[in-house]
Amino acid sequence: MAAVYQEVERDFGLLAPPVALHAPAPLLLAATWTMLRETLVANGSVPRECKEAVAAAVSEANRCPYCVQIHSLTLHGLLSRRAASAASVAVATVGEPELWDVAAWLGGPPNDGSTTSSVLLTSATPPTPPPALSPVQAAELVGVAVTFHYLNRVVNVFLAEPPVPAQGPAAVRRNAQRLLGRVLGEGARAHREPGRSLDLLPSTALPEDLGWTRAAPTVAGAFARAADAVTEAGRRAVPEPVRDMLHRVLSNWDGAAPGLDLAHRVEDYVAELPAKDRPAGRLVLLTALASYRVEESTVAPLRTAGASDADLLALVAWSALTAARRAGALAYPRIASAPTPPAEEG
Repeated sequence: MAAVYQEVERDFGLLAPPVALHAPAPLLLAATWTMLRETLVANGSVPRECKEAVAAAVSEANRCPYCVQIHSLTLHGLLSRRAASAASVAVATVGEPELWDVAAWLGGPPNDGSTTSSVLLTSATPPTPPPALSPVQAAELVGVAVTFHYLNRVVNVFLAEPPVPAQGPAAVRRNAQRLLGRVLGEGARAHREPGRSLDLLPSTALPEDLGWTRAAPTVAGAFARAADAVTEAGRRAVPEPVRDMLHRVLSNWDGAAPGLDLAHRVEDYVAELPAKDRPAGRLVLLTALASYRVEESTVAPLRTAGASDADLLALVAWSALTAARRAGALAYPRIASAPTPPAEEG
């Protein structure tokens, strides 16, 4: 824990609550930081601005106000010397169309213009063609998207208000956003060597569904290690019938947002489980499909049955990463198949 905290404060500029909330399970803490650092924070072939645009857009699609605010402000802070207005936190108004084109393919706002989608992808075709990306760039950007698929779900369950709450005088909020954006932007400009967090967890084989990361070795190393830690936590904390149920549900998921009948569908799935596993099944399903709908009443039966903080964290983390991995497998072919621009003569 001490090693992770030191790295987070050094490379992220502050002890980020979305990472620190994993403290009850140190291996999950290390897994989360490793994914976040090696996809978003570490330098690579994609500019940090593009990564922040994807992080903010995915967070908006997943209805995670905490992450939307932080990463919109970071993006504004990075661009403030050029085009962005630090007073606004709307991703789509950042003033950098090329960044928004990238983000739109990996997690822009829902197709109807609302903020009710809980997933990164939809089955509808985005309105503009994807940018041409190399395999390394695609792996890095989809890596950011998968990381925030995971983080958004965990944050929605465990964290409350964003750093600058919606309540209070508008002028105070604008000044606070401007200051926070400047601080976050300055920190994001620093060079961060790739791979430095990999030693926090043991090396392991890359799962087949994460094979798209191979073009970016440090991203692959981070996801292999994190997936192993989260999978092991899931084996201990998530009943096997619940694990099987979520895998069945996600195997038929095309990335579309859940419909209005989600609550009924969740109860139908849960009814097939042994009675003792139904509270865990309900939490796991809602975390994966609509994490913003998890309420105190979802968690209370697990607490009554004796679940610890570490148990609840493992349930949510396993579900979140399982859904995030599925989203990555759906997203990568769309990005990697983008047309390659013709070579210039000479």
